[in-house]
Amino acid sequence: MRNLLAVMLMLVAFPSGDSAAPQQPATPAAATARPRLPAVIRKADVIYGRVQGSALLADLAYTETQGLKPAIVYVFGGRWRAGSRLDNQGNWERLARWAEAGFFTMTVDHRLVEGSPAPAPYQDSLCAIRWLHAHAAEYGVDEGQIYIIGNSSGGHIAALTAILGDNIDAYPRTGGWEKARSDVRAGIAVAAPYDLNTLSWGNLWTPLAGDIQAARRQASPMFQIAATSKPLLVIHSDDDQSVPIQQALDMVRTLSAARIPHKFVHYKDRGHMGLTEEVLQEARAFIAQSGKGSN
Repeated sequence: MRNLLAVMLMLVAFPSGDSAAPQQPATPAAATARPRLPAVIRKADVIYGRVQGSALLADLAYTETQGLKPAIVYVFGGRWRAGSRLDNQGNWERLARWAEAGFFTMTVDHRLVEGSPAPAPYQDSLCAIRWLHAHAAEYGVDEGQIYIIGNSSGGHIAALTAILGDNIDAYPRTGGWEKARSDVRAGIAVAAPYDLNTLSWGNLWTPLAGDIQAARRQASPMFQIAATSKPLLVIHSDDDQSVPIQQALDMVRTLSAARIPHKFVHYKDRGHMGLTEEVLQEARAFIAQSGKGSN
């Protein structure tokens, strides 16, 4: 009798059916669901220009987002005579990850000086900048927030692009998009040369005709600084065996004398650097600061 009474009391306390289990408070879906990052779109072998019967290629990474996004163009190193955008996938992959943070990234090839003498590499890189300006609306790029980064000879091109700005008289426009802008907001030069006449491999920058020394001086960012020059991040290491640290020291001194906004990241033991994570962190910080200024 006592057992039967206990069973009856349990049935009253916990009736059968879906309501038998104690109800837990509902957890809002928004509290548990993680925000989804926009999918990164990658496009390979995009033709950004045509010159001498050949296509100039680039690889892109970006997301489709609301509003305008900053863009960065990467130029590879190789003393202007060797290499391609595909040679160092680590550089490309590290930069392409910026697309997850809302950047449009563009890694470009350029002609090499042994087949197309100087200033072909610089002219091609400018063509890439013009292509980006011309396609800014298509990809949602902010034309006032286009940056260029490069290491070694690519750093030289990045520096020259920032220093000369949209100077249409410096070099003939080739490759296409002649009516578009070729300016950037700022440049990032990693392990770059700034005076080609005092560089051990500066003789690779040899046009087909004219005064060779004068041509190298014209292509030396240190001697082209003007009031219109854009901000520049200089990254260099004391033990760089390809480009002596003195190149960077002289460039920074000249930038300071001309009062051009710049930053010098001076390492002791990093050698001849590429786009390491450390370098890209410095680049992101510099871009964040440069982007606060007026275009």
